[in-house]
Order: sequence, then structure tokens, then C-alpha cells
Amino acid sequence: MTSREIIQRVLSFDNPPRIGFGYSPFQGQTRLADTAGFGPARDPEFEEKRWLDDDGGEQWIDDWGCTWRRIVGRTIGGEVVEPPIKTWDDLDTWQPPAYDDPARYEHGPEVREKFADRYLLGSLTGACFNRARYLRTFAGYLEDCAGNPEMVNRLNKIVSDIIIGQVEIYGDIGCDGVMFCEDWGTQYRLLVSPPMWDKMFRWTFERLISECHKRNMTVWMHSCGYVRDIIPPLVDLGMDLFQFDQPELHGIDNLAQYHGKTTFWLPVDIQKILPTGDEGVIRQRAREYVDKLGRDGGLIVKDYGDCKGIGVDPLWQHWGYEEFKSVGVFDEAEAGLDRSEL
Repeated sequence: MTSREIIQRVLSFDNPPRIGFGYSPFQGQTRLADTAGFGPARDPEFEEKRWLDDDGGEQWIDDWGCTWRRIVGRTIGGEVVEPPIKTWDDLDTWQPPAYDDPARYEHGPEVREKFADRYLLGSLTGACFNRARYLRTFAGYLEDCAGNPEMVNRLNKIVSDIIIGQVEIYGDIGCDGVMFCEDWGTQYRLLVSPPMWDKMFRWTFERLISECHKRNMTVWMHSCGYVRDIIPPLVDLGMDLFQFDQPELHGIDNLAQYHGKTTFWLPVDIQKILPTGDEGVIRQRAREYVDKLGRDGGLIVKDYGDCKGIGVDPLWQHWGYEEFKSVGVFDEAEAGLDRSEL
């Protein structure tokens, strides 16, 4: 059975021969990876500008017109320090990037052919919140959600239209699904109130999921923080998969109540479990994830891409991988593995 077929069965709770995997290499050795992904090529008309400031920071302007800043040597990403839409009058003249230009995806068929045996995901720029929030700065955008919702909805529609354009292109290429990142929570609550989310943002997810399902593509969503309040409505809308790096924040037993309704793509928790460096605890949690979330489908596991950023030795993640592989294979004959991998 191919990786693609295994992921299809994981997502449909159709008794896959093993859980899904999405691990990067470790110490020069490949690990199980059932998915592949790609996104748009660079816009040939856009030239990124980067420079160092006087306070140890690096700044750059992205193709949305946002000026970002990060601390060199300490952070990979950053925050927007100057938005392209400083006042709402700027929305009339602001030009969004051409992420829905088919010419930027001409390499797609080649990628599909290269990874014919894997579950192929097209990368989206968000559902809309992930990008729209930076166009006014994060704080300014949240203030506008309360003080100027009509203009926020206008901006959201512009970004959502671009994303739907991406969906159409990925569907034509033959992607199996789409993946996007939108961090919606702090460690304690949603970034907006649940009623505000329902009124102002639910429609963006509904539109995205509906358009993808029309094209027989699944929808995979990454989100950090406490987002427990919006899991039920997103499941009701048909969200196929949630990628959580902090599953313990939501509670494994809580996530288990959605078994049969949606799938979870998880590392061993990057905040509470991996940083302990306790091999026994890490392996025990890996077993618990499989037992509670993945016995007949519904679980894909992965590593976290920035061990340095969370103070974790890559070996600690590998312990989780070994345990997932030990307890997450249910039918060796159909698992698509060499015996040496078990």
C-alpha cells in the first residue's frame, strides 16, 4: 500500500495498516514521510529587500508590502513593524500579490509526478486571517475587528478571493489536499471572542472547505495556542485535519471525542513533553496518542522543525518516532515498510 493510500485511509477512518507519518531525516537517515507539499514559485516581478538596523535586527519587505523585523540569531520569523495599509484609505490603492496566478504553479504537474505515491498538499496563504491580520499590523487588525468590522470584512474578502484562486489551481494540478497555517490562540483563550469569530471569520473557513471539497481535496489546518472553542464549529464545517504542535494544551482525551470526525497531525507535545528530555515520558505519550487517537484512523505524527527554538535535542524527538513506529503499525504486510524499518 502506498503512502498516499495509507493517508487516504487514515483520513477516512478506514482501518489503515498503520498511522500516518511526516518525519524529516535524522542523523542523515530518512524517516517515514507519507506526505509531500509545494507552493507557488517566486514572483519574477518581485525583488525582496533586506537590511540590518541599528538595534541588532534584520528587516525586510515581503510581497504583500509588509515590513518585517526579527532579532538576528534568536528568531527565524518576526513581526510586522510597518503595514502596507496604514489607514483604510490605503485599501483603495493597495495591490495584493498574485498568488492566484497559474503561471506561478507551472511546476505543479512535475511535483505531482515526482510524488505520485505520496499524499500531495498544496500550500495556501491562510484561510484569510493569517495574512489579513498583518496588513494592518496584528494589534491594529484586532482593534479594527471591534471598531471597524465592515472594513475588516472587505479586506478579508480580498484575501479570501486570492486563496480560492489557489484552491482552483491546486485542484487542476491534482493535489490531494491543501494545507494552511493560522494561529488563532494564546495559551489560554482564542484571539477573538467566539461570537466575533463566528460572525466575522466562520464564513472564510466555510467558503474554503466547501470549495476544496467540491474538488475532492481535503483541508489541513495548523494552529497554535488554545483554540478549543473553534474545534467544534470547524469539525461541523468539515475540517479534515488539525495540525497541533501542543496537543496537551487541548487535552488528548478532549481531542479523542472527535475520533471518526476529523484527523489530528501531531508531534509529541513541544511545550510540555518534549522539553522534559525524559525518554520514558516521551515514549509513554507517543503510545497514548496512538491508543486514543489513531487505532482505526485519525492520526498522523511528525517532528517539530525547530528543535533549537524550543530547547530540544533532536534525539528526544527521535524517541517519539521510534515509539510511534513500534505501536502504530497494525498490519505489517500492508504498511508499505521494509522490515528493517520496523
